[in-house]
Parts: sequence; structure tokens; C-alpha cells
Amino acid sequence: MSNMTQVHQALGAFDKTTSRWGRITMIMGLFFSLAAPAYLVFFAGLDITISGILTAFGALAAVFGVIWIVEPLTYFPILGAPSMYQAFMIGNISNKLLPAAMIAQSTIGVKAGTRKGELATIAAICGAATVHLLSLFIFVGLLGTWLVSVIPVDVVHTVQLYILPTVMGAVVVQAIVSQKAPRSAVIALVVSLIVVFVLVPLIPGFALYATAVAVISTAALAWLLRDRSKLGAPEDVTAETELPEGPVY
Repeated sequence: MSNMTQVHQALGAFDKTTSRWGRITMIMGLFFSLAAPAYLVFFAGLDITISGILTAFGALAAVFGVIWIVEPLTYFPILGAPSMYQAFMIGNISNKLLPAAMIAQSTIGVKAGTRKGELATIAAICGAATVHLLSLFIFVGLLGTWLVSVIPVDVVHTVQLYILPTVMGAVVVQAIVSQKAPRSAVIALVVSLIVVFVLVPLIPGFALYATAVAVISTAALAWLLRDRSKLGAPEDVTAETELPEGPVY
């Protein structure tokens, strides 16, 4: 049996294991996240009715429900199937895990959606989560109270104001550089500008759906305006889709 055959068999087993345990851990996470609210509703004697819960759920779904669809569609092409389980279990996808995955893919020169890209993403998310937990343990658990007492309040407010734009700006730049799709990048920029500075000011209630409309519109326009001259052109994807030969352990 050749090394590449062993590699493909190992990757197939990896996919099955990841899919099985990914679903199990996600269901466990859902169970534990709902356990405390369920206890309060059914056993704590609070005056909470099922109709009230459904009303609150409907209100939240009206605001955030579109994100339930947009986020998986947006993250999957970059993260891949195995890392989607990691990402949605850990959280902070757009401002922590996604940048880590993109930087890892760009550093080793692989494309998103390939086998190497998926493996790079898995390692990057593990590293990002580890660094995050260690940082929380040191700077919050051990030094939290003292650190806050010595940092000027103005500095804290400044960091809070600019940290999100800084992180998201870096993610956007990294995405444009790593994906090497200038046509799609220009389309995304134009659509975003129109949505943010034209549609939202004209229709304030539209702000709740701005992200979904921008993502879907960008995807549709990028597909319609794609370079058709390259359709069907053969590409040498062997280096991206196959792992190098070597011993399999």
C-alpha cells in the first residue's frame, strides 16, 4: 500500500471521527448551556411561563436569526468542516479564530478549502484557544484586579473603543491578501459601502439585516461577475490538495 493511499485512508478516518465527536460535543455543549436556564424555569419556582419564553425567543430571533444562517455560510469556506465544530464551540470566531486560521494558511502558503488548509486551520484554532486561556489565567485570573488598578481609565476606554476596528481591519486586509481575488474584494467593498452609507441611512430598520444582505449580495455578484475566461481551465492543485509523501503514524 502506497504512502498516499495510507494518507487518504487516514484522512477519511479523521473525517469520520471528527464528524462523530464534533456532533457529540456540540450536543453536550448545547445541553449544558441550557441546563441552568431550564432549571430556573422548571424547578426554581420563578414566575416564568412558556409563552414568555417563546415571546423572548421570537424577539431575539427577529434580530439575530439571520446571523444563524450567515455566519456558517461565511466561515465554512475558510475554516472547513472540522474547524467549524471547534469554532462554534469556542466562540469569538470573527475576532480571534478566523484571523488565526487565515494567518496560518497564509504563513505556510496553502489555500482555504484544501486539505492542507483544513489541517492548518485546526492547528491554528487550537493554538489560538490555548493562548486565549493562558492569557485569561494570567492577566485576569492572577493579575486582574492589580492590573486594572494600575492602568489609567483613559487607556482602558481607548482600547475598548479601537480594539474591535483594529482587529476587524486586520482580518479584512489578511483576507484580501490571502485569497488573491481582487475582483471579489472590490465587489465586497462596493456592496458594503452601499449598504452602510446608503441603504441603512435611508431605511434605519434595515440595519438589522445589513450584514446578511451584504454577504448574500456580495456572493451573488461575485459569482455573476466572475472571470468566465478561466472557467474550466485546468489548475495544478496537487500541491494544495494532497499531503506530501512520508511515513504515516
